[in-house]
Amino acid sequence: MSFGAYINAYRMRLVAIDAVLSAITFYAAFSLRTDQYPLGPAWTKAFVYLIGVLIILRIGAMASFGVYRFAVRHTSARDALSIAGAIVLGTTAFMGFVMIVRRPMIPLSVCVIEAALAFLALAGSRLAYRLMLENGPVRSSRSTKRRILVIGAGRRGAAIAREIRERARDGLVLVGFLDDDPGKQNQLIQSAPVLGTSYDALQVVDEHHVDELIIAISTARGHQIREITKRCEAVPARLRISPGFSELDEHDLFSNLRDLQVEDLLQREPVRVNVDEISGYLAGEAVLITGAGGSIGGELARQIGAVGPAKLILLGHGENSIFEIAEDLRERISCPIVTVIADVRDAERLAQVFGAYHPTVVFHAAAHKHVPLMEQNPQEAITNNVLGTRNLARVSKAHGVKRFVMISTDKAVNPTSIMGASKRVAERVIQREAEGSTTQFATVRFGNVLGSRGSVVPVMRGQIARGGPVTVTHPDVTRYFMTIPEAVQLVIQAGALGGQGIVYVLDMGEPVRIMELAHNIIRLSGLVPEKDIKIAITGLRPGEKLTEELLTSVEATNMTKHERIFHADLSPPPVDDVDESVDAMIAAAFEGDLVRMLSALRILVPRFTSDPQLEALARQDPGAPADTTREDASVPASLPWRAA
Repeated sequence: MSFGAYINAYRMRLVAIDAVLSAITFYAAFSLRTDQYPLGPAWTKAFVYLIGVLIILRIGAMASFGVYRFAVRHTSARDALSIAGAIVLGTTAFMGFVMIVRRPMIPLSVCVIEAALAFLALAGSRLAYRLMLENGPVRSSRSTKRRILVIGAGRRGAAIAREIRERARDGLVLVGFLDDDPGKQNQLIQSAPVLGTSYDALQVVDEHHVDELIIAISTARGHQIREITKRCEAVPARLRISPGFSELDEHDLFSNLRDLQVEDLLQREPVRVNVDEISGYLAGEAVLITGAGGSIGGELARQIGAVGPAKLILLGHGENSIFEIAEDLRERISCPIVTVIADVRDAERLAQVFGAYHPTVVFHAAAHKHVPLMEQNPQEAITNNVLGTRNLARVSKAHGVKRFVMISTDKAVNPTSIMGASKRVAERVIQREAEGSTTQFATVRFGNVLGSRGSVVPVMRGQIARGGPVTVTHPDVTRYFMTIPEAVQLVIQAGALGGQGIVYVLDMGEPVRIMELAHNIIRLSGLVPEKDIKIAITGLRPGEKLTEELLTSVEATNMTKHERIFHADLSPPPVDDVDESVDAMIAAAFEGDLVRMLSALRILVPRFTSDPQLEALARQDPGAPADTTREDASVPASLPWRAA
C-alpha cells in the first residue's frame, strides 16, 4: 500500500469513528432532552431524518479546521480547541438548517446538548487513545528502561516530558525535573515531580538511578549551560540537550535531542544580520573566496551561496579540500561554482584567474595560521600571509574589484609569534593598498573559531579518543572563541559596512580558560576529567601568549551600526614607505636570510617580540636546517614564487 493510500485510509477511519460518535451523541441528546429511552416513534423519525445532515456538517467542519491532519497519538490542548471550534461551526450550521426546514421541528436545546456531548466524545476518544499509548506495556524489544531526568521545568521541559510519556512503550521513564526556580520546587509537571535544582544533580541521579539527563531550557545561554555542565561533571549519566524549536511545533522533540557540544557552552545571543545590506552587495556578484577549502572559507562559501551571487569562485592550494567544499555546495546552492587551484603567492596565476572569471567581491581567508608550525617555518608565514595578501589586493585593484575583505586574527595584536606578526603586516598592506583606490578594502579581526582544522577542540577530541592525556599548555591560558557560523556571519556583515583600509574587530565575548574547556570536552565525551582522562600541562609553545588581545594599548574602538562589530582606530605605520620595508622583508624570506627578515619585520611591527627559539633559528646560517630534535623543525628552501 502506498504512503498516500495509507494516509487516506487512516483519515477515513477517523471520519467513520467521528460519524458513529456523532450519531450516538445525537441520540443521547434526544434522550436527555425528551427524557425518553428508547425514543418514541415521532422523535425516532426526526432522528433518522436529521442524522445524515448532522454528520455531513460535522465532518465538513472538522475537515475545514484541519482536524483530520492531526496525529491522534500527539493530541494536545491545541488540537482540542480545534475540535471545539469545528463542533461549534458544525452545530451552528445544523441549527440553521433545522430553523429553515422546520420539518421535522426539534427543540434547539437538543443541538446544544449534542454539541457538548460531541466535544466530550470526539476529543475524549482521541485523548484516551493517546493515554493508552503512553501507559501501555513496554515493548518486549526494549526490556531495558531508560530513566530520564529533565533539567528545566518550563515550557520546553514540559514538552520533552510529554513526549517521554508518549514513548513509555519504548522503555522511556520520566523520573522528574530539576529547576533552579524556587517557585517550581515540589510541583508536579506531566505528573512528574520537580526533585530539586541543578545543584542537586549528583544526589538525584544517584537516588533515582537516572540514566540520562536532558537540558531543556529554551532561554539558556553559554554561561548557564557551562554552569550546569560543571555541576553535572561527576554525574554518571549521559548528558543531552534539546535544540531550539518553534513554539508552534512541539511534536517529535525527543528525536531531535543531541549530545551536548562545545558550541553550546559558548552560546550567545544570535547574530542579527541586515539581510538587505548583505544581499545588496553580494546578490548577483561574482564572489571569489581564497582559502575556500578551510573552515572559515568553506562556511563563507555556504553562507554567501545562499544569498544568490552570480557565481562563486573557490580558490585554494589544496585540491582535496576544494573538491570537497565544491561537492558540498552543489547540493546546497544553485549558482555556478568555479573551482581554482592556485597559490596566492603567484601573482601571475592570480592575474590569469581574475582575467578569466572577473570577480567583483573578494574574501581573503587563505593564510598560514598555526603558531608553533610557523615558528619553525617563518619564511612561509611571510611569503604566504604578507606577499600573498599584497598580490591578491593589487590584482583586485587592477581588475576593478568592488569590495575586498581580509580575515585577520587577534594574534596580530602585540604579536609574539611570526604568524601574528605576519598578519599584522598584512593589515598594514591592506591599509596601504586602500590609499586612493576605488576598491573598498576592509580587514576583520577576531579570535579562535571552534572546530576549525588543527584548532584546540578537534585536537583534544583526538587525544580523548586515544585515551589521553589531554594537553594544556598552561593552567591559566585563555583564548577568545567563536563558532564558525557566528564568525562568518559577522565577517559578511562587516563587508557590507565597507570602508577604506578599516580594521573591524568582532565582539568575541568573554575569554575562555583552556583548562575549563578541556574539562568540558572530556565531560561531553561521557568521561570524568582526571579519573578517566588525565590532563597534562606541557608549557607554552614557541610564539604562544598566555592571553590574547583584540586591541593594542594605543588602539581604541568606535561603534559601528552593528552591535557586535567595532571599528579599530589604528596607529599610523611606523615607517613612511611601507612598500619598501615589505619588499625587503619578502626578499630576505625568499633568500632564507632570517636575520634580515626579522629586522625588516620589526621595522614594520615594532611591538613584535619574537620567541627565543626563533631568534636561535635566525642566528643559524641562512638556509641551514634547524634543530632537528623538534618536530617539523626544518627551514624550507626558498621557492621561486613570482612576486607582484
